[in-house]
Amino acid sequence: MTIIIYTYFFIEAIVQLNSLTAISPIDGRYHSKVAELRPLFSEYGLFRFRVLIEIRWLQTLANHDPIKEVRPFSEKTNKQLDAIIKEFDEHDAQQIKKFEATTNHDIKAIEYFLKEKIKKNSELKKCSEFIHFACTSDDINNLAYALMLKEAAENCLIPAIQTLITQLKSLAQNYAAHPMLARTHGQAAVPTTMGKELANFAARLTIQLEQFSKLKLRGKFNGAIGNYNAHRIAYPDIHWPEISKQFVESLGLTWNPYTTQIESHDSIADYCDALKHINTILINLSADMWGYISLGYFKQKSKAEETGSSTMPHKINPIDFENAEGNLSLANSLYEHFSRTLPVSRWQRDLRDSTLLRNLGVALAHSLIGYKSLLSGLEKIELDTAKLTEDLNQHWEILSEAIQTVLRRYGSEMPYEKLKALTRGKKINQESLHQFIHGLELPENVKQQLLALTPTNYLGYAIELAQQL
Repeated sequence: MTIIIYTYFFIEAIVQLNSLTAISPIDGRYHSKVAELRPLFSEYGLFRFRVLIEIRWLQTLANHDPIKEVRPFSEKTNKQLDAIIKEFDEHDAQQIKKFEATTNHDIKAIEYFLKEKIKKNSELKKCSEFIHFACTSDDINNLAYALMLKEAAENCLIPAIQTLITQLKSLAQNYAAHPMLARTHGQAAVPTTMGKELANFAARLTIQLEQFSKLKLRGKFNGAIGNYNAHRIAYPDIHWPEISKQFVESLGLTWNPYTTQIESHDSIADYCDALKHINTILINLSADMWGYISLGYFKQKSKAEETGSSTMPHKINPIDFENAEGNLSLANSLYEHFSRTLPVSRWQRDLRDSTLLRNLGVALAHSLIGYKSLLSGLEKIELDTAKLTEDLNQHWEILSEAIQTVLRRYGSEMPYEKLKALTRGKKINQESLHQFIHGLELPENVKQQLLALTPTNYLGYAIELAQQL
């Protein structure tokens, strides 16, 4: 017996980071789908929000009369400070990284960067030590992450989810009157319409999106341990909790008055849980759409230049729905971890949250990829009404519910059992079902009503429910 041993040699090479060499598919294969998140959740984005908070805090101090050491800034100086925020670019971020290389502390690097930026302004230079005044790092960080999440929700996530809802509503109304065989436990059940089933998802998403939109992200600004210790010893006559409240609320956040060194992250957990619920509904939708395509209820529009399989030329795979399900599931795993872990901090502070918070954008990116993939899939489908009708006409036994319910109304003995004996586990056609109806002791007009029933018109309020969405 000969054993062949293969040895592989890996040659080390310096590879420049780009969409082909990125380790994460977020920055690689899917980079174009998450471009709107990059200015928010990159390190550049984190720096930008930190700079904003440090400057707004300095301006807040300057506008507070009891702080005599920092007088209200001139219009020119305020414009300069505003310009630092508005014009913050990658070069500025690189400058911060240079400071961090020396300080080995990213927040201290922000402070030194700002002192460098304002050193030529005499008005600012004389109060430069009030940059980061009485702050702990998490005073800056918790507000930065809250603003990142707030902006992502308002400008990226909510619009994407709303677009999905709009598309689902349009499909629901277009397909409101198209009968479809329902399946409970995977088995043939009473009919519905495709529109009504899509309306279910639109309605569920609307409720959850409304709740997500109402979430309030909380922030704190109360110093090293949450008690304003440094604030009060420096200016004992100032009521710092009120200034903190006004400052946090001026950023569009909700003030959290009770914290340790860090904000508790409870509202971030709520944020993650809300998105996880929305994603779970969309995973359900993706799986159902995959199933309907498999049954032949939907055809997918083909593109001549696309390939469905490397070996089977006929295939058009439901890859958009599969891609959506995979990305949404991955996002939910991260959301679950965040909501379970972030609110737990040993005593007054440990550092576990630091790395986790830096990965919030990863979860949001996978969500956004999922939303866009799902929308792409929904835009490619066409209903095959002939296939829906064909399936319905193979299952006349589904009308047994209607018949036994009418028999109950007219006092027939053991109506359920009669229909069970006729239909359970059996294939019933129109002829055999009509023969059974003719033999029932019912008023003639009621018999005619039952004889007029078909698997395609026994729909209850399905059409109206879909149309009224």
